[in-house]
Amino acid sequence: MEKRNKVHVGLDVHKDSITVAAAEPGRDKARLVGRVVHDVPKLLKVLTKLGTVDGLHIVYEAGPTGYGLPRALAARGYACEVIAPSKTPRQPGQRVKTDARDSLVLAEYSRAGALTPVWIPDQEDEAIRDLSRAREDAVNNRTQVRQQLKGFLLRHDRRYGGKTSWCLTHDAWLARQSFESAAAQTAFTEYWQAVKAADERVARLTKALQASIAGWRFEPVVEALQALRGVAAVTAIGLVAEIGDLSRFEHPRKLMGYLGLAPSEHSSGERTSRGSITKTGNGHARMATR
Repeated sequence: MEKRNKVHVGLDVHKDSITVAAAEPGRDKARLVGRVVHDVPKLLKVLTKLGTVDGLHIVYEAGPTGYGLPRALAARGYACEVIAPSKTPRQPGQRVKTDARDSLVLAEYSRAGALTPVWIPDQEDEAIRDLSRAREDAVNNRTQVRQQLKGFLLRHDRRYGGKTSWCLTHDAWLARQSFESAAAQTAFTEYWQAVKAADERVARLTKALQASIAGWRFEPVVEALQALRGVAAVTAIGLVAEIGDLSRFEHPRKLMGYLGLAPSEHSSGERTSRGSITKTGNGHARMATR
């Protein structure tokens, strides 16, 4: 059944609730169906009243609730798309935003074919992506605690004379530091232990991430990317986990736009002005390309 002959259902999904709206085939405005708790069986009861499994096309905007809902609906035969919020049309001058209005707008835009769905990874792809993001968070946390330790040492005029920090020589220098005040010594010890714990956490996650791709469907792509200069295993895994199936991009420009690496432009008349990259799209993948 073509999309235009289906009932288009817009969902405004939150942690505790789901607001449902429906747009019938034709030009009539969408109608608000109601609001239910975030529970798949209760949502299915509402959907059953709106039409058959083959007669519904369901959409909702991507958010913090992940992909559990579309997977649960797909397992029951429903067509469900997760929509990119940044590409959802917005009416200029609109200053009122409610759950009901959001669901109504989604239903009508879905019927008009004006929405852009996002790629939904399967559970194995998502698990590797979660592990990659956990390592990214660990690296960011390590950078923070290292800066805290450096700040403490600078306040006490303790300056490391070597060229490279966070190496064996730097660790030996840290081990020789002592402070007259017991309170300052305790603070230094805690800062240093936090750095050590962060190093161990990053090492554990790195090892787990490298082992996780054994038998993964994108393992050959990860190996191919490592042939590029400057692309190590962790970087390649992070890129593939975020981007997914490269064949879904019709042209390299589409991929660059997804990564936010396309240059910005503000041109008018005969004047052409190009600026820095747009930094839109997937920030995790863009960070991996640095």
